[in-house]
Amino acid sequence: MSFVSFRQKTYPLIALFAGAVVLVFGLIGAKTVAASCFLGGVLCWYLIFGYYRQVFRVLPFAVFFGAVFAGIAYAASGESISALAMANRFASLFLAAVPGMATSPVRMTRALSQVHTPRSVTLGMLIAMSFVPMLKGEIRRVREAMRTRGAGSIFNPAILYRAFLVPLVMRLVNISDTLALSVETRGFALGKVPYSIYKQENVILSDVLFAAGIVAGAVCMVVL
Repeated sequence: MSFVSFRQKTYPLIALFAGAVVLVFGLIGAKTVAASCFLGGVLCWYLIFGYYRQVFRVLPFAVFFGAVFAGIAYAASGESISALAMANRFASLFLAAVPGMATSPVRMTRALSQVHTPRSVTLGMLIAMSFVPMLKGEIRRVREAMRTRGAGSIFNPAILYRAFLVPLVMRLVNISDTLALSVETRGFALGKVPYSIYKQENVILSDVLFAAGIVAGAVCMVVL
């Protein structure tokens, strides 16, 4: 495996660390122009390391919500610094999510297992990272079933409850039962029991450069 690859997916724990740095320092310096420069640099850094899809997915939401709440903050206080702080906070929140969006739950689980993280934490992280994609998929399937049956508009409260919410909840309950049975069948235990890791997750040079660039930007924001 290459030790330098800008197309290689970032090591999961480094992706988690980078997201935390962006969120914490972006919120700390939200009222400064330096924070805006830092977040702009983070955006460019993401693009350099190949996070195109994730950036373009979060950017419209960051711009929309940042602009709306910045406008509300300015209207309420009459100060441009309040609008800037609100925009920076939303930018920090959305940009912090980018590395995690590019990390699959399986890779995160492997990385946590390699550093001997408690199994309860590993399982919790796996469930948390898998829940939103699974929920989106189930919502899409239920809506497709509604269109197939000609159930009507989802904006009708009666139809929303009967044809959308009830099937969705029942589907989620069935999935939770299946997952619980799968955990028991595979002999999952929360105690200290031996286990194997099918594929190792390794840190490469581009991972170190990625984290170093994020940290350097945060340090420059604080110092300058």
